[in-house]
Amino acid sequence: MTTDSSQNSNGNDDTGTEANVHAIVDGAIGWIVFDHQARRNAMTIDMWRAVPELCASLDADDDVRVVVLRGAGETAFVAGADISQFDSERTGSTGGGYEAAVSGATDAIAAVSKPVIAMVHGFCIGGGLAIALAADIRYAADDARFGLPPARLGIGYKADGIGGLVDLIGPSMTKEFVYTADLFDAESALRIGLANRVLPKDELEAFLRAQAATMAARAPLSQRAAKLAVADHLRAESDRRPDEVAAAIRACASSDDYAEGVAAFMEKRPARFTGR
Repeated sequence: MTTDSSQNSNGNDDTGTEANVHAIVDGAIGWIVFDHQARRNAMTIDMWRAVPELCASLDADDDVRVVVLRGAGETAFVAGADISQFDSERTGSTGGGYEAAVSGATDAIAAVSKPVIAMVHGFCIGGGLAIALAADIRYAADDARFGLPPARLGIGYKADGIGGLVDLIGPSMTKEFVYTADLFDAESALRIGLANRVLPKDELEAFLRAQAATMAARAPLSQRAAKLAVADHLRAESDRRPDEVAAAIRACASSDDYAEGVAAFMEKRPARFTGR
């Protein structure tokens, strides 16, 4: 069964196309789709604000095993924030509310307990790169272009946003991204570790669906424990949560899925994991 829920902005852009973020549940895959095609899926403040509720809904749905982020149309994943709102939403006293909306969205993506994949094609710039970085895995089409534009716009990025890029590609490459504000092609992104895989554009979705099906067939509690452990490793030592990670590991050992995994192995059959 496929279900669709949407969170729309409060108005239309100047071409009459409504900007929205919507979720689709298709079997074991929950899709979050960024749809503002008149502006290459650039994010309005209301689009940012819509993301946490959609993430929470998919995370709470036991039928959803993998969450995929994608842009609508053929041109872009997300080409950053909607610059037309900068004067009204990102300047002076209003800037804090905008940054809170962005952080709320990326934090919500990172907090999803299930595997989260960014399916990147076309432009993945600025806020779009922040969204992709919040995912666990990035599969890219060969037309993908990645970049950070603050040096073109005079914007300062928050330290935690820059830190996520440093964790992934290192300080030197992060500085090159920011200092030049140039776009990096898909093969460059693969080489520096920003993209996990690069596929021809017409093969990307089929590959991603196959990978998502593989992940959906694995033990959810094991995936959750691993996700918590990776996140904890990336925290400053003073902020780490070893008790939370240990509890997740113990939950695996006492789960029905562990008993099912052992039985399936002994019986030489595929395991049927339930997440319990």
